[in-house]
Amino acid sequence: MEPLANEKSPNQTNRSQNIPVATVTRLALYLRELQQLKRAGLQRIQSGAIAKRLGLNDSQVRRDLSCFGQFGQRGVGYNIAGLTQAIQSIMGTDRSWNVILVGAGNLGRALSGYRGFDQQGFRLVAVFDCSDEIIGTKVGKLVVKSLDSLDEIVSANQVELAIVAVPAEAASIVSQRLESAGITGILNFAPVTVRRPNSSLTVVDVDLAVELQRLAFAVVNSKGS
Repeated sequence: MEPLANEKSPNQTNRSQNIPVATVTRLALYLRELQQLKRAGLQRIQSGAIAKRLGLNDSQVRRDLSCFGQFGQRGVGYNIAGLTQAIQSIMGTDRSWNVILVGAGNLGRALSGYRGFDQQGFRLVAVFDCSDEIIGTKVGKLVVKSLDSLDEIVSANQVELAIVAVPAEAASIVSQRLESAGITGILNFAPVTVRRPNSSLTVVDVDLAVELQRLAFAVVNSKGS
């Protein structure tokens, strides 16, 4: 595999701490497209081709990648396998992550069956719920457990990440419980903010209603342009 020029610049770690969320989001999209191209057998690609696939412009792609180092060669483009590996390293997905899910209702069960998690290195190792009617039932191959066993399972499986799919009124208590058990990152599907002052917990909120509102806004405003 052809190496990337300056694949990891000396100050990459320091700079990446101040990268805008929008850039990180686009980086994940670049990775998805590169992985598809790699599976299709392609070896090189230009920034303009990546941009076209995502409805962006090529200067945006180059700016995003330049936040993390110098990649590719002018006029030649990017080595797909090499750039894929570099972005995975930047995103932290060049390793496997054990993940737990809290909330085994309809949304939680749907999330547990999403194959993309496993394909990107996120392995669901346990599912939890607080309902006596749900505890002991199966979600896929996993038996739903009580939160009483949270600390033990997090420690035994070296879990750092959790998906939260609980009602809004339970989200804050659940997040505190997860943090005390050693979880450092939460993907929060509850329709409420769970961040707390002085907490080191990293939270990414995914509110489906908010996303639909953003979509509606974009559609309405595109009609007026």
